[in-house]
Amino acid sequence: MNKEFKIIPAQNEVKQIERDLRFHPVVNSHPTVLSADQIEQFNRDGFIAPLNVYETDEIADIRHYFDELLQQVIAAGGDSYSISTAHLKYGRVYDILTDARIVGYVKDLLGENVIAWGSHFFCKMPHDGKRVAWHQDASYWPLSKSKTATVWLAIDDADLENACMRFLAGSHHYGHLTYRPSSPEEHNLLDQTVEDAEQYGTPYDDELQAGQISIHSDLLLHGSAANQSDRRRCGLTLRYCTADVRAGLDWNLKGVIVSGSDPTGHWANPPRPHENE
Repeated sequence: MNKEFKIIPAQNEVKQIERDLRFHPVVNSHPTVLSADQIEQFNRDGFIAPLNVYETDEIADIRHYFDELLQQVIAAGGDSYSISTAHLKYGRVYDILTDARIVGYVKDLLGENVIAWGSHFFCKMPHDGKRVAWHQDASYWPLSKSKTATVWLAIDDADLENACMRFLAGSHHYGHLTYRPSSPEEHNLLDQTVEDAEQYGTPYDDELQAGQISIHSDLLLHGSAANQSDRRRCGLTLRYCTADVRAGLDWNLKGVIVSGSDPTGHWANPPRPHENE
């Protein structure tokens, strides 16, 4: 598949799409992997963390794979944030996106019919200097419903020292919030800022050991400081939604069926790539 997708679509394009940007609480009285308390936490706080997925040797192998991939991308003129929609290019990332251990957690939140549509490495190098202002993922995405969850897989240990993510617990209950464009002097990796965001929730530091994940709602306010440490902080974001979500701007071409089915055939369900593995 040679289709190229914008990491951040132009906001006027996204705004032209009719979207239902309100939180849809999880209703699941018989979760398979998560506990009832974790389901309640997701509904109340907008996230669950930490969750265990990969053993030490498994994540070390994934980290080695990413190190080599990053070298290739930088040699080709990219940077540590350039590896986006990676599951359409790299079979190893496709395998992580479709890993039954991760999908199992997601199914307990989204239901049986699940689409995986996004995969993006966010790698803050030592003394990177770039921060991520408070924002909501839903602002950027041409998706019809706010029924999307993001899995953040720690490739490296992520803690306060090397600028782990921060959540504002409960902020997802306020719906879609007003934001302003960021200015260059703010050194914001993204292009949006929600002003006075702390009024909407309680800060939580998403500290994860390598191989662990967190899962958060697309309406949850989150961000991170600049990495001023001598350590790298790499994470792989994996995006999932329910099969009834509709995607504009051809983003349906990215969607892989990872559980159940897509009754309407909206999502392209591309096969695992075999080149550039």
